[in-house]
Amino acid sequence: MEIQGPSWLTFPAGHFFDELMFSTLICIIGISFLATLVRSTFGFGESLIAVPLFVLFLPLNVAVPLSVLMSVFVASVVVIQDNREIHFNSARWLILYAMLGIPLGLLILTYGNEYWVKIILGLLIIGYSTYTLLLKNTPQLEHDSRFWLFTCGFLSGVLGGAYGLNGPPLVVYGNMRKWSAKHFRATLQAYFLPASFIGIVGYAIQGLLGLEVIRYFLFCLPAIVPAIFLGRYFNRKLQDGSFFRYIYWGLIAIGLLLIIFTLSGMKH
Repeated sequence: MEIQGPSWLTFPAGHFFDELMFSTLICIIGISFLATLVRSTFGFGESLIAVPLFVLFLPLNVAVPLSVLMSVFVASVVVIQDNREIHFNSARWLILYAMLGIPLGLLILTYGNEYWVKIILGLLIIGYSTYTLLLKNTPQLEHDSRFWLFTCGFLSGVLGGAYGLNGPPLVVYGNMRKWSAKHFRATLQAYFLPASFIGIVGYAIQGLLGLEVIRYFLFCLPAIVPAIFLGRYFNRKLQDGSFFRYIYWGLIAIGLLLIIFTLSGMKH
């Protein structure tokens, strides 16, 4: 017995669906919806939700490319949808400086003590976010600052290359520039689109972007698309004055998750 469709989407019921129970597939689709909703609402953070939950059901070499493929799709839709909200000049320099930081991040990933670096990174994220929440007057930038673009862009590349955590330094810059919720969301997608696309090309070259990843992505697509638009709706409901408070609370949650996953031995 076969489930009919295009030849490359034809699944023998006795092979594919016997290995992947329907309830498991529903969980994977649900995870993709939740992760995309977070990404579309706040502009980042989906990978720390998607990958640790995907690996409960999928091999790591499927879960990570699937998450990055979702990232490319979400970023593409948002960039097309809200290109007028993007601060292209800021995004351009953040991307450029991030590229300079990625090699250092890869060195840390290769030679650093992963356990302690992740613990310290989680504590730093929690500490800085808590400090910013308690601070009444945060530094502000009326215009793009080349120094802060370099600092935040470079650090985002380091953290992204090492642990896939590009977001926190970008939050710092967006907060100093006092971007609105919709501008922050759109500008980060302009940053993530080329970065994630490069990642996808790398996975394809390494043979990790196989038919299995594509199949899971297509199964998740009906959940990803509405989550993008629902997240956009939530994003526009957030008050600009309180938006970054939600973001920093989210960063505290990310720091806690990073520490918990590290202590439990789970790879994010």
